[in-house]
Amino acid sequence: MPSPFPPRETLHRHPGDGWVTCGDHRHWGLHGAAGLLLARRASSPTTGPVTDVVLQHRAVWSDQGGTWGVPGGALAPGETPVDGALRESLEEAAVEPRAVHVLGTHVLDHGPWAYTTVLADVVPGADVSPAAADPESLEVRWVPVDEVAGLPLLPAFATAWPLLRARLDDVRR
Repeated sequence: MPSPFPPRETLHRHPGDGWVTCGDHRHWGLHGAAGLLLARRASSPTTGPVTDVVLQHRAVWSDQGGTWGVPGGALAPGETPVDGALRESLEEAAVEPRAVHVLGTHVLDHGPWAYTTVLADVVPGADVSPAAADPESLEVRWVPVDEVAGLPLLPAFATAWPLLRARLDDVRR
């Protein structure tokens, strides 16, 4: 029977990989973590309402596997959250950084550890076709914003989703 875990050489390993204990729970990323919440808008790519976001269906072998969230992961030493989120979205979701226009960030700060969600739009005229680009994803796709809450979401993302969606709707270039 094949292993449910991917071959070690197929994963992107970074010096920031590892667990940080925070009170009674743990977080991935020795230097924190970040992910990209990439939005697509109706009518106008810069001012229209958000219609879809890129989400990742996490591999079952991963922490909280089988849930949906944003492509993301541990930050490398000295890496900014924006750079880390863009790197992770390229590695996991085949989203090219040049196709992303960063709008802002939202930080979940736990003291010794923080997770930064990078809010972004697709650059006008860019063609973004997200796809599972490594074994950490079962699937990566555009999800209509009205369907996000109906998915089995990563618990921290489920908690943050209403605020993140409101921030995307409020942020304009």
